[in-house]
Amino acid sequence: MNEKLKKNESNIKKLIKELNQRVEKLKLGGGEKKIAKQHEKGKLTARERIEYLIDKNSRTIEIGIFAGEGMYREYGGCPAGGVVVVIGYVSGRQCVIVANDATVKAGAWFPISTKKNLRAQEIAMENRLPIIYLVDSAGVFLPMQD
Repeated sequence: MNEKLKKNESNIKKLIKELNQRVEKLKLGGGEKKIAKQHEKGKLTARERIEYLIDKNSRTIEIGIFAGEGMYREYGGCPAGGVVVVIGYVSGRQCVIVANDATVKAGAWFPISTKKNLRAQEIAMENRLPIIYLVDSAGVFLPMQD
């Protein structure tokens, strides 16, 4: 392999590593402290609820994990748009699953949360998939309710 290809491969591997690190951080939602608070209340996180619901050892795909990336910093951010959307199997049937992330502003909806929810509905309708909502939400994020 020539030197240019080795350098490109090295750069791509570095970028993939950085991307995977960003994804892992986003999967923490509002962070480890907020996750611990959910557990103290006897509640599962959005991702744990989805994992509990879907068929074991079935394939899933998450939609829109980067929604909200870098948005609403003045309010502490909105990782993954404050909602987790997964296509997965429940009782052998492929479904769209939407779960509010209560670790992000108590699951309150930001404008990007609404857009992400609408996209999940469009995917469900276009593909004739049932949609399951796992709601744990404070409602709309009041500072941005307009």
